[in-house]
Amino acid sequence: MTEKGDTTIVVNQLRREFKTKGPPAVALDGVSLDVRRGEIFGVLGPNGAGKTTMIRILSTLLLPTGGSASVMGFDVAREPEKVRQVINMASGAEKAGYDFISAKRNLWFFSQLYGIEPSLAEERITALSERLGLTKYLDRKFYALSTGYRQRATIARAFINEPRVVFLDEPTIGLDVMTARSIREFLEEEAREHDRTIMLATHNMAEVDAICDRVAIIDRGKIIAGGSPVDLKRAMGVPALVMEVSPPEKEFEMLTQVPGVKGFTSVTDEERGLSTVQVVVADDDAARGSEEAVAKSGHRIVASWRKETTLEEVFVGLVGRGFKEREEQDES
Repeated sequence: MTEKGDTTIVVNQLRREFKTKGPPAVALDGVSLDVRRGEIFGVLGPNGAGKTTMIRILSTLLLPTGGSASVMGFDVAREPEKVRQVINMASGAEKAGYDFISAKRNLWFFSQLYGIEPSLAEERITALSERLGLTKYLDRKFYALSTGYRQRATIARAFINEPRVVFLDEPTIGLDVMTARSIREFLEEEAREHDRTIMLATHNMAEVDAICDRVAIIDRGKIIAGGSPVDLKRAMGVPALVMEVSPPEKEFEMLTQVPGVKGFTSVTDEERGLSTVQVVVADDDAARGSEEAVAKSGHRIVASWRKETTLEEVFVGLVGRGFKEREEQDES
C-alpha cells in the first residue's frame, strides 16, 4: 500500500501507433505524466486526441508501441494481471451490461468475476446503489433503465471491487445535468474519503473544472499543457473577449491578423441572426483590436463583454482553435 500522496500512475514517453494502408497512425506521441493517490486527474481534449487510447493502455486492454506505463508500481505491459487486480474502468460509450437481466444481477455478475465473497458482494451492491440513487431500480431489467440509470449502474460496477485506481472514459456523456452532478459528487467522495485515484478522460471542460485536482490537455497524441484548472486559466492572463456579431458568419479569420490574439471560437445562432465569437487575447489592446477588426469587416457588434477564461480558452490559446473546430479540421 502506498502512503498518501505517493504516485500511483506513471506514464513515461508513451507511444501508440496503429497500422494503416499508408503511414502508421500515431495516437499517442511521447506522453509523460504522473498521478497521485487520492487525486482526480483529468485528461482533457477533443475527440481523437488520444485520451481513450491512453486509458485502454493503462487498463491493459492495449499494448503500447513504445515508452512505458505503470499502475500501483506494476508495469502495464509486463505485469497486466497484477494491474488488473488493483484497477477498474468504465466508459460512457460502452455497452454497460446485459439487457435481459436486472441491474442487480448485472452488478452481481461482475462482482463474481472479481471473486468477491457473496455476502460482501451483496453489501457492496447495496451500499453503492444507495449512494448512486439506484436502489429503486435494481430489480428492473437493464434494457428498461433510462440512460442515466444505466450509467449509474456502470459507475457502481467500476467500484464493485474497491479498486485503488479507476479509469473513466466520458462517464457523464449524454446525461442530464442532475445525473451528471450526482455522479461527480460520488467520484469526489471516492477520491477524498477512500483515497482512490481516479483518471477521468473527457472533452467536458465544465466537468474537469468542477472536480479535477489536475488536468493534462492533450491534442493529436501530445500533452500540450498540464496543471490545476485554476493555474492553467490564470496562465492565460486577462479575461477573454466575447462578441455577439451580426450578420452571422462562420469564419472570422480576420481576427488571426490582430496582434495579441491567441485564438478564437465562434458559434452561429441562425434563429437570432447572430454569431457569438470568443477571443483569447493577450491584453486589453488585443481586445480593442479585435472589436475594431470585426467592425471594419462590415459586421455590427451587437454586444461585447469580458469573461474569465475557461479551459477551452486555454486550449484555444495554445492551438488557435477550439475543440469543435479542431475536430472539424481533422475530419476534413
